[in-house]
Amino acid sequence: MKALSGFYYVYSDGKTYQCRARGNFRKRGLTPLVGDHVEFQAENLKEGYVLELLPRKNALVRPPIANVDLALLVFSAVEPDFSTNLADRFLVAIELEDVEPVICISKMDLADEARKAEIQEYKAIYEEAGYRVLLTNTELDKNAIFDVIAGKIAVIAGQSGVGKSTLLNALNPQLDIETGVISMVLGRGKHTTRHVELMTIGDGFIADTPGFSSIEMDELTTENLQFCFPEIDRRRGECKFRGCSHENEPKCAVKDAVEAGDIAAFRYKHYLQILTEVKNKKERY
Repeated sequence: MKALSGFYYVYSDGKTYQCRARGNFRKRGLTPLVGDHVEFQAENLKEGYVLELLPRKNALVRPPIANVDLALLVFSAVEPDFSTNLADRFLVAIELEDVEPVICISKMDLADEARKAEIQEYKAIYEEAGYRVLLTNTELDKNAIFDVIAGKIAVIAGQSGVGKSTLLNALNPQLDIETGVISMVLGRGKHTTRHVELMTIGDGFIADTPGFSSIEMDELTTENLQFCFPEIDRRRGECKFRGCSHENEPKCAVKDAVEAGDIAAFRYKHYLQILTEVKNKKERY
């Protein structure tokens, strides 16, 4: 559930045991991660040992966490304003890790009617692409989020100041997580989260991850980028040329779909921007 100062906190049958890792872990190059399933032994709640790490289905580097089922990506309707560019970059990073993303747009109660209508349009576009989208406000409908994360390990991510801590406190008032104030100069919140820890939310677990506003996509290539845009991925078999990058090639099903309005123009634009960045990065190496 938590790793802190060389201790690993193991949750089993409703109790949490403070453990150390077995001595030979370091020799074997193993580090237990939050989210790991482990075998452990403990005489009492304070003195236990993690004996074995069970196989992982995945492991993220930032934040360091294993066996993640889904990512709750939180953006705000206002303060800071919802950015499709930032949303698409978060989605690509999460798709790359083969984790299911769920988009959550917060602070809907602070938005004016024009912004609410705009957000509803974006919601329809992202749902059409294949994503789940939740709209939340301070009077939270908890059940929608409880349903999404029941029985799962989720990470919650998004730039600072979008209301992640407020959302977690609303889902589980016992957490009492410190919430950061938005810095009006920068338009982003102060970093309030220090370490990775799993928290029980309904029948699932959520890791509050240190607030970050940049995304590292080192493993991104020109080949795997299209898999990170579901609506592009669905059409790649229809292009005339195999290995079509959907940029300048003729008879491209993706470009046809953009022209027909079946793929949102802003999504395609962000795809091309990221494609160019990946190509430039390759040349630098």
